[in-house]
Amino acid sequence: MELIRFFSTFANDFNIVYQKLITAVRRIYFALLACMVVCIGCEWHLRTNDVQTSEGIEVERYDRIQALYLTTGDRSALQQLNTRYPEQTRLLLEDVLKIGTVNDPAINAKFLHFYQDSTLQLLIGEVEKQYADMEDVNKELTSAFKELHKVLPDIPQPLVYTQIGALTQSVIVGDSTLGICLDKYLGADYPLYTFYYPEQQRQQMTRKMIVPDCIGFFVLSHYPMPENDTTMEARHQHMGKIQWLVNRVTHKRTFSNEHVKNVEQFMNRNRRITAQQLLENENKI
Repeated sequence: MELIRFFSTFANDFNIVYQKLITAVRRIYFALLACMVVCIGCEWHLRTNDVQTSEGIEVERYDRIQALYLTTGDRSALQQLNTRYPEQTRLLLEDVLKIGTVNDPAINAKFLHFYQDSTLQLLIGEVEKQYADMEDVNKELTSAFKELHKVLPDIPQPLVYTQIGALTQSVIVGDSTLGICLDKYLGADYPLYTFYYPEQQRQQMTRKMIVPDCIGFFVLSHYPMPENDTTMEARHQHMGKIQWLVNRVTHKRTFSNEHVKNVEQFMNRNRRITAQQLLENENKI
């Protein structure tokens, strides 16, 4: 009888402990669930901020990976060039440097050998030095492309990246990309430039010209020179339209010449004409 009473008491005590354990587990479960909801909410908030940030332009530093391969021969850097930036690498090899096709079995060796020239190695070092930080360029590009979208809403925003183009070109426009050759923007007084470029041209090879050149070449790729009129005057007038637009979206008078002034006066007299209509109209102003 005592034994039965013992087991009965034990069972009752065990049941109480069990119920307390279940209650504690439930509380822990709901606490974890609440933490999970908070974390998901925070993650959603961060992702929302990421999306807002991504509306701006942050230049892809292709030049840094390029420099690593061209100065050390690092194979992992070469792999990044080919896997992360296949279109940029193809444009660089085939259209900028013109040293072969990406399918050429010897193209990597040609690429590396091409930049072993002492002058190009100096350019690589100077680019790394002058453009260690490009936050100012990011902000200017973001502002300019937002203004451009207001007047030319059909033009998409490109992926902007930097490279070292061996002094061949300044800006490279691809299907959906915009490449900045930083070696062409090292300053009017950069010693190497004085051997190859006249004074007037060197004045355009500065950091402040990066954004105007990007906007100008990008718009020109969407509104190319008129095909019906190949005269020099028609070409100057078309470039005057684009340069006027660059001044407008950058809020700077970067370009100031007779053709730009003519376009400015024309647009002031005809305020109902849009920038798109201006660029599509091949008639003389």
